Parts: sequence; structure tokens; C-alpha cells
Amino acid sequence: MWAPVHAGARINCGVVRVMHISTNDAPTAPPPDGLFARIDAGFNSLLSVVSSVWIFAIMALICVDVAMRTFLNKPISGVVEFVALSVAGFVFLQLPSAIANRRLLRAEMFIEPLEERNPRAAAIFNIVFWLVGVFLFWKILVWAWPDFTKAWSTDEFAGAPGAYMIPVWPFKLALIIGTFIGLLQFIKLAAIEAGALFVTRAKTTGAPLAAKGNAGLFTSLVFLTAVAAFLIFMFTGDHRPINVGIYCLFGMLLLVFLGMPIPLALMGMSYIGIWIARGGEINALNTLGLAASSAVGSYEFGVIPLFIMMGVVLEKADVGKDAFQVAAAMLRRLRGGLGMATVFANAIFASIVGSSVASAAVFSRIAVPAMVSHGYTKRFSVGCVAGSSVLGMLIPPSLLLIIYGLVAEQSVGRLFIAAIVPGIILAATFCVGIYLMAVFMPRFVGAPRPAEDMAAMGAGEMTVKLAPIALLVLAVIGGIYGGIFTPTEAAAVGTAIAFAIAFSRGRIDWKIFKSILLETGFVSAVILFLIVAANLYTRQVALTGIPTKFADWVTGAGLDLTSFLAVYFVVVFLLGMIIDSVSIMLIVLPIMLPVLDVLDGNKIWFGVVTTIAVEIGLLTPPFGLSVYVVKGVLPKDFVSLNTIFAGSFPFVVMMFLVTVLVMAFPELSLWLGRL
Repeated sequence: MWAPVHAGARINCGVVRVMHISTNDAPTAPPPDGLFARIDAGFNSLLSVVSSVWIFAIMALICVDVAMRTFLNKPISGVVEFVALSVAGFVFLQLPSAIANRRLLRAEMFIEPLEERNPRAAAIFNIVFWLVGVFLFWKILVWAWPDFTKAWSTDEFAGAPGAYMIPVWPFKLALIIGTFIGLLQFIKLAAIEAGALFVTRAKTTGAPLAAKGNAGLFTSLVFLTAVAAFLIFMFTGDHRPINVGIYCLFGMLLLVFLGMPIPLALMGMSYIGIWIARGGEINALNTLGLAASSAVGSYEFGVIPLFIMMGVVLEKADVGKDAFQVAAAMLRRLRGGLGMATVFANAIFASIVGSSVASAAVFSRIAVPAMVSHGYTKRFSVGCVAGSSVLGMLIPPSLLLIIYGLVAEQSVGRLFIAAIVPGIILAATFCVGIYLMAVFMPRFVGAPRPAEDMAAMGAGEMTVKLAPIALLVLAVIGGIYGGIFTPTEAAAVGTAIAFAIAFSRGRIDWKIFKSILLETGFVSAVILFLIVAANLYTRQVALTGIPTKFADWVTGAGLDLTSFLAVYFVVVFLLGMIIDSVSIMLIVLPIMLPVLDVLDGNKIWFGVVTTIAVEIGLLTPPFGLSVYVVKGVLPKDFVSLNTIFAGSFPFVVMMFLVTVLVMAFPELSLWLGRL
């Protein structure tokens, strides 16, 4: 029986806060009580299965197409169109489960403590958040239903008559079904929170809520009053587009800080901004509908779920464990050798997975116990894992570079090539830093003894363990760079190879296979729905003229490219303290890229700089995604969050230095692409 992932877990990807990660299979929710609850859970599970199998089918179809084209010179017609039409369909089919399990991305530094201290006050906030979701999904339905009926009645198709014709209405129907069930999930969540308002005793302490209800009531009242005042101000104040855009930007950032799911904050404020700036709701409705139906409706967006699936499969196949064993065998006699081995293994693992969070989860289980047992301090051990995990989003293939390429309309293949040298430099910097810490900061590192008890490894055994990794790198990066595959095709082929490796090692059974598909579906839906929201936000930002005004301010203030980069780095660093990497990119790039054009900056180089700068936020409080991953994977009382942040700090300093280096010398990221 397929089952949705339990609400208490978090998705294992680079953009979602992780509280618990299963090592073997996706955790399942306890059986729901009541007939309607079972029907609801069953229907959500069914849609999740359809969505997840749909992604796997896309991978298989692309692989077959590549094989037919390469060996028989008979490509399958319509693959590109089918994939492009599919993305929005499987995203919206997966969304009801993501909503029901509260998987939508949100910043939790405000709402999570409030939920613990004053559940009733938090319930009021959450009711508002979920009602925004109800409103937005209802509006999507209002737009999508006529669009579907038109496609049905006119036999709308994609393709070419006489060659191939793909009817469009099934894909539009999938969007409607997912949106409608998602709407019901938002209503259900709002009803649950409303019920919490009438609970007479606190769930966490058992103390009467009335004893601490005054402060919560005041907080909630202020919040609701502020929301009402802001809406009145928006609709009655200065309606010049630039002012509307600024109001929406600050309103969106405030809602994100308060804990509204980031896609809802982006979509809600953008909808209001377009409504006011255009002088009518119909324009906002049409823009929202177009974003929902077409924002991810291109072949290139198929690369995201495929790379995610490849990373999940390789994690199950223990490829990271093999990389660490090889690195530890090579470096076991050096001072700080196991720390360097962690960096080395992370770099190898990153070259095929592309997710910092996956790297942090894998090496928390593999490297930390080995380092502590050999005399390293817990602080240094967890710092090495959290710090070196950032390589997962820089060394290609990188999910962040893929998203940057799609947003900035740059070649993903060129971005991958541009990130290789900076990735190697960052890994080498980490290794040098670890050695220097071992020599000059012995109290921080500990008193490690050489790991001579670790088995030596011959060249043949190393080759066997690293051969699958080399094969995948050759297939993915070599295929893209050599012009054999598109990035989407390379991801599909790489995923197929990853499955073959996992099956050959006996690491996948039917249960794990199902968990891989479900996890891929969840992660893909969360990321791609955020991109849908960001598309609407980008349209609103362009409509209100913020990028143009900001570019005029930069040039008027006499800022050159270096000064602009300094401002940009500070903005990204501060945002990294509260929200995830993908959200940062999707929020700041629509504003910053036009300025970069004015200053004649290279967008490929800027993508590498952005990725490194954004990844620093994985290690900084209070969000520190990689830090929370390490904490969540290790035993409950093994180490504190403060200890992990302290252990990660030297790596933050090293990342800052490398970022400045790449900013100062763009050729570090560009010369390889010119060969």
C-alpha cells in the first residue's frame, strides 16, 4: 500500500528544512481516524502515486528516445511536447499531499516558537495563511476551468498534424484535479486550526491557555489589524506602479518572516500588486492562471525531478559511503585526515547528486561516528560535515545552477562547466583549512590519532568503488559538455544508470523503490510549485518597474560592478539567515539580473557567485538548513544546534574568502568553458 510521507518528517532536498531523515524508506503516516479522513488520505495517496509514477515514466520515455535516436536513428516523436505538458500536471497532482503534510516551504523562526508557546495565537496566524491558499487555489480554478473546457471542445492538441498529435485536455484536467483537491486541503487545515482555538488546555504543557492567552490574543489582534490596514492602504494609497511594487516586496518579505508558506506569500502579494497596478482583478486572474499552467510548461523544467530522483537513488545505493571509505583509506595518516576525507567524499558525492542536504544527511551518518571514535571533537566533526556539504550545490550537477539557468535563461551546461574550477577551489580551501586547524587549533579539532585501524585499500578496490561514480560523471557532465545530451536527457540517462547501480548492489527492493518515487514526487512538487509562484512574482516585479528603477539608482549612484556585488552579497547573506537557497534566488534574481545587464556583467560567472553566496546561508543561524539536517540525522542528544553552528563557522569564513576570490577573478569560472 502506497502511503504519503508522515507530516513530522521533512523532504530530503536542498530547499526544505529537515527534522528527520529515514535511512531506509519513507516514513509513513499513522492510519487516519474516521471514514472521511481515510478517504481523504487515500485520495491524496492515489494522486501522489500517479504523480510519482508519471515522473518515472518521463525518465523511461526520454531514455528510450535517446536510445532510439542514438542507435537506430529513429527518435520518438513528441517527447519534448509530452514532457513540457506533463510538468504542471504532475506538480499539481502531488500538491494536495504536500499541502496536507504541511510540506510547503516556510521560514519557521517566528511561527514555530509561537506554536510551542501559544498554540492559539499561532492558530490565528495559520488560519490566515491557509485562507490565502484557499483564495489563490480558488482563483486558479476559476481561470483553469474555462481553459479546460475550451481545450476539450476544440480538440486542442500539441504537435503537428500528420506527424503526431497530443491532446492537451488530459494535462489541463490533471491541473484542475490537483488544484481542487489542494483547495480542499487548505480548507481542512484552516478548519483544524480553527478547532485549535477552542481547545481549553495547551497541548504541550497542559496549562490552561487562558493563563497565557492575553499575550497571544494581543499578538493575533495586532497581526489581523496590520493585515487589514495594509490591504486598505494598498487599495487606497498611491497606485503608481513602482510604489505598488515596493509595498508588495516588503509585504511579501514580512509574510515570509511571519511563517506564511513562501509560495503563498509570493503569489498572494503578486496577485494584489498586479490587481492594483493594472486597475482591475481580471489582469491579476489571467496572470495567475498563466503562471499556474505554463510557468513550468517547458521541456527544460523536466530536468529538476530527474536530477532529484537520481540523487535519491544514489543515496539509497550507498555511493557516499564508498566515496568516504576510499578517501579515508587515502588520507588516514594525515593530521585532520578524516576531516579532509569528509570533504573529498562530499566533493565526489556532490558531483553526481547535486544536493547539499542529501550530502549532509549521508555523511552525518557515515563520517561523524568515524571521526568522533578517532578522537576528533564533536564540534569539529559535525562542522566538517555541515561545512563540506555545501559542495553539493556548487560542484555540478547542481540543482541551484539548474534553477539559476532556467531563471536567467542561461545554458545549464555552461553553468556546470563554469562551476567546476570554483568547486575544486572551495574543496581545496576546506582541506587546507582543516589541516591548519588541526595544527594551530588543537582544542577545537581535538586530539585525533591516525586512523591506521581503518583498512588499507588497494588500487583495484578503490577503482571498483569509484567506477560507478566515474560512469555517472561521464554520462551526465560529459554528455552535456560533449553535446550528446541536453541537460534533461543527461538527467534521465544518469537516473537510469543510478537505478542500475543500485539494483546491481542489491540496495533496492520494491518497498525502497516506492519510497524513491514518492520522495521524488514530493520534492519536485515543492520546488516546481515555488517556481510557479516565483513566475507570478517575476511578472509583477517587471510590471511595477522595480528592476528598471533599481538599475537607474545603481547607475545614478555611480556604483560599479564591484560595489554592486558587495551590496548583492550582503542582501543574499542576510536573506540566507531566514529562508532557503532556492527561494532567495527566485526572489532576488528578477531584480538583480537587469542591473547586471546594465553593468555588463557576465551571467554565467554571476550564477557561480550567486550559488556560493547563497550556500553560505546553509551554515548561518537561525535557518542554517545543513545544520538542521545534521542535527536531525544524528541521535537526539548527541550534539546541540549551537555546537554545530560553532563547528561550521570556520567553513563560513572560508566560503566568504572563496566568494570574494571568484568575484575578483571571473576567469576562474569562465576559462574552462572557452577550451
